[in-house]
Amino acid sequence: MLHNSETDSGTPPVHHHDAPGADTAARLDETLLGGARRYTLSQVLELTGLDKQFVTRYWRWIGLPVTHPTETWFTDADVDALKDAAELFQAEQMDERAQMTFVRSVGHTADRLALWQVEALVEHLVRRYDLDETSARLLALDRLPEMTETLLGQLEHAWRRQLAALTGRMAIEFAGSRSDARNDSHQLPLVRGVGFADIVSFTKRTAGLGSEELAEFVQRFEAGARDIIVNAGGRVVKTIGDAVLFVTDDLETGAEVALGLAETSGEALGTAAPGDPEIPVRVGLVWGRVLSRFGDIFGPTVNLASRLTEQADPSTVLVDTETAAQLAASPRYALTAQPAREVPGIGSLAPVRLQRAYQG
Repeated sequence: MLHNSETDSGTPPVHHHDAPGADTAARLDETLLGGARRYTLSQVLELTGLDKQFVTRYWRWIGLPVTHPTETWFTDADVDALKDAAELFQAEQMDERAQMTFVRSVGHTADRLALWQVEALVEHLVRRYDLDETSARLLALDRLPEMTETLLGQLEHAWRRQLAALTGRMAIEFAGSRSDARNDSHQLPLVRGVGFADIVSFTKRTAGLGSEELAEFVQRFEAGARDIIVNAGGRVVKTIGDAVLFVTDDLETGAEVALGLAETSGEALGTAAPGDPEIPVRVGLVWGRVLSRFGDIFGPTVNLASRLTEQADPSTVLVDTETAAQLAASPRYALTAQPAREVPGIGSLAPVRLQRAYQG
């Protein structure tokens, strides 16, 4: 077990409340940025040899405000990052669209990650020391500088592992294949199992919850669903409050993920506490083509999976007829046609219920 003298004592570290806010911000700023803000925009242009348009675009794409040319704003690390990015874009001959995507992917992810981790720290401090929100946030300001190097190390480690996993899957899927772009241009590029799972009666279930209870409920659901999806071999694309979107590289894995979600108890998923009534999940699953962009997936397959979820009964999985036809050969599953119905935006939909086959 890990021990910490601060946490074991139950007494929160002292925050210097009398420190002026501007001084605290300046101290944090220099610590987190790895150095003081030393340069104006004009000086950065001189140091890097880059044009103003590139620097301002980069800064805007990363999600930070573009400063006045005479304001001292940039650090040595900013200068290095700009030069490194420019060299990469030049070496790879990236056009503006590709440059924007690369930089925005980093900026958007870092923005969300920083917010997520700070809020997690504040939440921990509130619980650990029985603090109010304001006191916890002030204490978090003291704690963050000494946590930064560890968090950076964790980020790099996770990114490398995720990139290795992604490139490994790509190598297996596409090794030796050379598609004819002229024949495939009308099709979306990737074939995937796409599933949506959502909590039945989410609005009714959460209507009486306070903000902290609602946040905890959603967090438990997301964590429980993610564990089930990953353990079965799938990947979470995103979570949207009461719903989770997942993908798999083969259809049977998709079926196992979908059934695992539908069959799991509300307690295991985090949607019900021990002894509470079950809060079931319903799932829609489709095997089809998608476009992967911006860390998300797009296409009619995604829309169809979402609509199937809306039509599913509690604790059940629905698939479309094409997906059902591909699963029909497997002795592991039972497929039951459901009545056709009109669905806005889809037209006539004839869903099929997916279940595990009886093993007598």
